[in-house]
Amino acid sequence: MELESTRDVAARLQETGYLCDEALATVTYLALRMQRPLLLEGEPGTGKTALAEALAESLDLPLIRLQCYEGIDATQALYDWDFPRQILHLRALEAAGRGDVEVEEAEKSLYDARFLLARPVLRALQDSPAVLLVDEVDRADDEFEAFLLEVLSTYQVTIPELGTVKAATPPLVVLTSNRTRELHDALKRRCLYHWIDHPGLEREVEIVRSRAPEVSEALGRQVVTLVQQLRDRHDLQKPPGVAETLDWARALHHLGTTELDLATASVTLGALVKYREDADRVRQALDQMLRA
Repeated sequence: MELESTRDVAARLQETGYLCDEALATVTYLALRMQRPLLLEGEPGTGKTALAEALAESLDLPLIRLQCYEGIDATQALYDWDFPRQILHLRALEAAGRGDVEVEEAEKSLYDARFLLARPVLRALQDSPAVLLVDEVDRADDEFEAFLLEVLSTYQVTIPELGTVKAATPPLVVLTSNRTRELHDALKRRCLYHWIDHPGLEREVEIVRSRAPEVSEALGRQVVTLVQQLRDRHDLQKPPGVAETLDWARALHHLGTTELDLATASVTLGALVKYREDADRVRQALDQMLRA
């Protein structure tokens, strides 16, 4: 973990194309220095997942991602046993004339490390230093939160058949949440917390210039200006995030657009808004917005 200061964090992230403000750079630096998980909340598309990716790139560490979903449990996060290989192992023992091997010895040989399928959390402990991204943790349930809290408190897990696996160096853990539900206080207390909001106009223009340098400055500013106006509307089911801004700017560039006009904007809205009702509302307002 070679980042020496908040300024160093911001500079190294910028080298990967990720632009952050002082507050985010500070909490990221503290997470590194204090070896604490970093919990990022915010609207979809504000750069929470991208921060973990940029950190892994800037630190030259592997990024290990655990995508959360409803019903996920510790098995999907920790480990499983390779059942087909275990069956082949038993057949190999029989073929080798070792059918008389004691039952206890045969069972023990089935739970060797070579048959272990490490899932993201266990891999992060085994391969540390690494960046472990626990994405959309708010989609998981209370039991999974409790499991995560236990692992993040000790950075170790116990596999009954093999013993305890403890990270020599705790991984840098980044948890993201779109706040579809409130996380428990116990998990939040274990983490350093930061809310990532949509960037202001000038910062988003910088982001487009950094992440999509092929897009002209004039077109990028037009796109960002319109997106910023859309976020101020209260009738959209899902206001566009930074990811959608970048997608739209790139789509317009691929069409050879140098200046945003009503016709081109209308036919490329699929890169910006993802609900039919939102697209209809935006089309109705586009002419007035482009004239503003």
